[in-house]
Amino acid sequence: MSKDTNYSSLPVSSYLELQPQNDSPQSLHRFSFDDETEFLGSKVAVHDRDADDDFEIDIDNYPLVVIGHNHGSGVPGAVFNLTTTIIGAGMMALPATMKVLGVVLGIVLIILIGILSEISVELLIRYSVLVKASTYGEVVQHAMGKTARIMSEICIIVNNGGVLVVYLIIMGDVMSGSVHHMGVFDQLMGNGVWDQRKLVILVVMVVFLAPLCSLDKIDSLSMTSAASVALAVVFVVVTFSVAFIKLVEGRIEAPRLGPDLSSKTAILDLLVVIPIMTNAFVCHFNVQPIYNELAGRSPQKMNRVGRITLILCVLVYISTAMSGFLLFGKDTESDVLTNFDEDLGVRYSAALDYIVRVGYILHLILVFPVIHFSLRQTVDALLFEGSPPLSESRKRSLGLTAVLLVLIYIGSTMIPNIWTAFKFTGATTALTLGFMFPAIIVLRLGHQGGLSHGEWILSWFMLVLSVVVSVIGVIGNVYSIQSKSE
Repeated sequence: MSKDTNYSSLPVSSYLELQPQNDSPQSLHRFSFDDETEFLGSKVAVHDRDADDDFEIDIDNYPLVVIGHNHGSGVPGAVFNLTTTIIGAGMMALPATMKVLGVVLGIVLIILIGILSEISVELLIRYSVLVKASTYGEVVQHAMGKTARIMSEICIIVNNGGVLVVYLIIMGDVMSGSVHHMGVFDQLMGNGVWDQRKLVILVVMVVFLAPLCSLDKIDSLSMTSAASVALAVVFVVVTFSVAFIKLVEGRIEAPRLGPDLSSKTAILDLLVVIPIMTNAFVCHFNVQPIYNELAGRSPQKMNRVGRITLILCVLVYISTAMSGFLLFGKDTESDVLTNFDEDLGVRYSAALDYIVRVGYILHLILVFPVIHFSLRQTVDALLFEGSPPLSESRKRSLGLTAVLLVLIYIGSTMIPNIWTAFKFTGATTALTLGFMFPAIIVLRLGHQGGLSHGEWILSWFMLVLSVVVSVIGVIGNVYSIQSKSE
């Protein structure tokens, strides 16, 4: 370049995009001055020219866009955020699913659903990067059109909103008590104003949840996510240790290894239990936000995050399901936390009860804002399409946060228990987000991303499985409600 040029030099760590003056998605070039691949916007970076042509560009037709170096979260932070997205209230429903399925089938299904979920995450990331989609809805739109994008965003809203309602229900049941179980406050201080479940939930929301939910970036939640994972591990260690001690001492009945098919109710529960397990692994709506803020991001690095997360979650889930079922057997509640108001039959039982319940309530408080983040982003994308990013509008962000928290609070006062919520979200939105949409995305965009024959078969398997399980789950839910009303 001549000395009298008007162009200035670029730092080595900068990124450069050459964009045409028109908005054609088929003519965008990106250059990197280091070895990292950046995720830039939502335009498709494809240049349609023959492979044997020389690479010649008219520089004057491409304005320069310099992108600064990406200082995001590392792999540990991404693992904590993704793990926190997965390990939430669904963990508390797993002992009840083990009661229905039996130990052997329960463990097998946890492992299989976890592996399928991780594979679908990897495929989702691959095709998100391929089409430069920065959100779940964008990659759905690239594959199936705008109508499908709106449907996916509605699914995220229903799924995440339902999950957050469940979190508040658990907090209320554990702290204030329920019809069949005493709350932590009752056991510590006796009867009082803290018996009012709605009031306790409101105080928790205003004092703890609202400040955390007002944060603009998911990377800001990395430390709270790490703390939430640690609290979940404490729960697992305590329950597993107690169950192991009682098992060694011979004070636990031999667990049932297979499913219970002795009654109509047991069979109906069996129909809806797989969707509940599926719900426990859904994290796909937070995959892109976590990837977007990953330092030196690449599909390979995100795949590593997903695999580490899978191993951690499967271990935690199996330990929780087995220990909860061993401890309480046929008396295992749909929310196993409520079982921890009784004598566990070991030394320091009362203290362990408090540690388990209070620790997990703190875990849910720290998980809540991670789920809320993608809920708020999705509602904003649906209602304010074309507006500046939410991170650039503090008033809009706080306004959406306030409205969503109010609606979630109202929902928590209307739904009876977490089993009811999980049965419906698991059979509908969770299966759609976790398996149905990712499978369709892969099948529609496979010709662009080098889809192998094995991946093609696996995608069809996930699609068919999700449809069948969803239909069976919904039918089982309907029959279950009818039988209880009769």
